[in-house]
Parts: sequence; C-alpha cells; structure tokens
Amino acid sequence: MMSVSRRSLWLRMIYALCLLGATYNHLLIVAEYDWGWDYGGLPQFVTIFWTALTLIDPLAIVLLFAWPRGGVVLTLAIIIVEVAINSWVAWLYGIDLAPFLAQVCFLIFVGCSWRMAAQHR
Repeated sequence: MMSVSRRSLWLRMIYALCLLGATYNHLLIVAEYDWGWDYGGLPQFVTIFWTALTLIDPLAIVLLFAWPRGGVVLTLAIIIVEVAINSWVAWLYGIDLAPFLAQVCFLIFVGCSWRMAAQHR
C-alpha cells in the first residue's frame, strides 16, 4: 500500500499538471490580447480575476511543492472561486461547455482529495 506522503505527492502532482494547463491557457490569452483585455465586454471583476490567474496558478504550483498545505488550500480556493465566477458568467452570457465541465470535474476531484493531498510529512 502507498504511504500517505506518497499519495499526497501524487495528488499534488496531478493538481500541478492541471494548473499548468490552465496557466498555459491564460498565457496564450495574455500573449494574444495583452493584460487588459475585457474578454469581449465582460464585467471588470471577471476579467481581472481571469487575467490574475496567469500569475496565481503558477504560484499555486510552486506552493504545492514548497509549502504543500498552503498550495493545496490555494488550489482549492482557486477552483472554487473560478467555478463560481464561471457559473455566473455561463448563466448570464453563455460559456464554452467543455472547458467549464473540465473545471467542474477538477473542483470535484480537488474537493474530494484535498485533505489527503495536504497530509504532507
């Protein structure tokens, strides 16, 4: 059976890979539209949050390994807030369903595993 520490590491590596993919997407958007893009006229709090994820997601990746508990808590906070904001955007403006469902799946995964991922020893 796998040790708690090893399970924690595997979970944090999965979180990091998902956050790396998200970072890549945010970087593509910033590279194409710059830091101040309004995403086609969305409210400013949404666009600021989405653009800030370009920096927040990589911070979470670093923390997942440098300070595992802090990284896990930040990852959980990111995905909760992101799904909440994206749900609101989807309700009012519509949204691309596939990436949104991927975020919901990641939220469920992190929500079910964060305690074990934070048990770094």
